[in-house]
Amino acid sequence: ARWPRVMGRPILLDAWERPITSLVIALCSGVWYFLNSKGLGYEEVGVSYAKVVRDREYWRCLTASFSHISPLHLLFNMSSLWSLGVVEQMRGRGEGWGSGWYVRYTLVMLVCTMALVILSHHVLVRMGHERYERVTAVGYSCVVFGWMTVLSVRQPTSSISLLGYVRLPVNLAPFGSLIFTSVVVPQASFVGHLAGIVAGYAVAWGAFAWMNWWWTGALALATATAIATSLDATTDLFDFPAARRLRSMTLAGWQPASAGAGSRGAFAGVGRKLGGGAPTDMTDSNV
Repeated sequence: ARWPRVMGRPILLDAWERPITSLVIALCSGVWYFLNSKGLGYEEVGVSYAKVVRDREYWRCLTASFSHISPLHLLFNMSSLWSLGVVEQMRGRGEGWGSGWYVRYTLVMLVCTMALVILSHHVLVRMGHERYERVTAVGYSCVVFGWMTVLSVRQPTSSISLLGYVRLPVNLAPFGSLIFTSVVVPQASFVGHLAGIVAGYAVAWGAFAWMNWWWTGALALATATAIATSLDATTDLFDFPAARRLRSMTLAGWQPASAGAGSRGAFAGVGRKLGGGAPTDMTDSNV
């Protein structure tokens, strides 16, 4: 049997040498299929300043990162990500390459880019640009732009493929893609893409060189805890008998005697059920 080939190499061999990249592409593609098959969109999974800061729906930072509504948006991000997976294939070059390094700094960029986007929108809202409170975004573009930037610093002579047809010198890719998407796709999130570039330069210039596996685990645990707590407080995802019993046992250990039965205490949220509620007035944007 002859396997499909990309640039003369069997595609399965490339997938084997880029396991994390392949896993992320499979995850994003699966999420896209699920959202489209269920008729879900920006309102259900997108991230916005109002939803995260006002309603404390922190889980949206995760769902938005791996969600795509438009198939073209998915294709652009995943084709770019596939080219950037070369970072995993260079594990033989030592520290700063390989799947382990790729996992650690993908997590860093996921957290940092979302923090930068929310902070930027906070500043813009404070400056009177109130529409940024409702701008809702989805997509893996923040991380894609981050890895473009890392590769442009560490391997400036290489190139990446856009949509499988256009090859762009990687040292021009971050800002070239930023301008391209802003012109061709006006609703694309300029702030989100720029946040990815900033995070990418921080990683490439060693700002997170201290990020070993211990700190990676701590960051992953803190992120997972924040997301699980937010899901519990703002959705009905954990509203089943076993979860209710565990919650009541946990709350009984720290709530004062005066707290009412079934109270969520400090974790009470102001959100809505996941996938429910009427859509709010918002401006859609692709990250």
